[in-house]
Amino acid sequence: MPQVFSSGANTLAKLSLITAAILPFGVLYAGSTFTRSSANTNVGVAVDQPVFFSHKHHAFELGIDCRYCHTSVEKSPVAGVPPTETCMSCHSQIWLNSPLLEPLRQSYETGESLVWNKVNKVPEFVYFNHSIHIARGVSCNECHGAVTKMQMTAKGRDLSMSWCLECHRNPEKYLYVEGEEGRGASPAERVFDLYDKQRRGEQLSTREFNLLNDKTTVPTAEQVRNGEQQVERLGVKKQQLMDCWICHR
Repeated sequence: MPQVFSSGANTLAKLSLITAAILPFGVLYAGSTFTRSSANTNVGVAVDQPVFFSHKHHAFELGIDCRYCHTSVEKSPVAGVPPTETCMSCHSQIWLNSPLLEPLRQSYETGESLVWNKVNKVPEFVYFNHSIHIARGVSCNECHGAVTKMQMTAKGRDLSMSWCLECHRNPEKYLYVEGEEGRGASPAERVFDLYDKQRRGEQLSTREFNLLNDKTTVPTAEQVRNGEQQVERLGVKKQQLMDCWICHR
């Protein structure tokens, strides 16, 4: 009887079996990698807007307080975007003829609001309250990245559930207070004092420098203990932070 398979058939069969065993894991790994990449999360990808706006220029170079534009960030679930009138409070006096600001002038003249494109989109099944986080002293940069360095606003974090839970599991790593001066200020004041220090060129702590430059800080044991005291002082119910209903209402 003639030989049906060549001498390389055994090798081919073994390779086929190995491929069949490895392929599902490879597909899962590739899928997992893609879902976490900027191609899917859009982290670091600037969003086109009807009017060019630079946080670096307005918040850092000019020193405009975040709350001048985001007026509801301390008292509302949403930070809010400024109405045209807020922009025109300055731009009725400066850059009057800039072509870049033509959509802004048209909005003011017609009374039709500018339609800004969302940078951070929270799913409908997720509840997030800006005011609660500000009241506890959570820096804007923790969630939004190095905003004062952004010429064009981009998403700073992937805002995945695992990322949110890291802070909810260990709030003491993010709420600790540095220095005597910081201990005398309210948590909300400390959030915005950081940008004043940056603008004035004052010396920054390692944590402050890392926040402003989008770097990770690993707190010391002493800072964690301070954070635990702060958690207790602020009445943060740590165990409750892990309940599903906190974010899914």
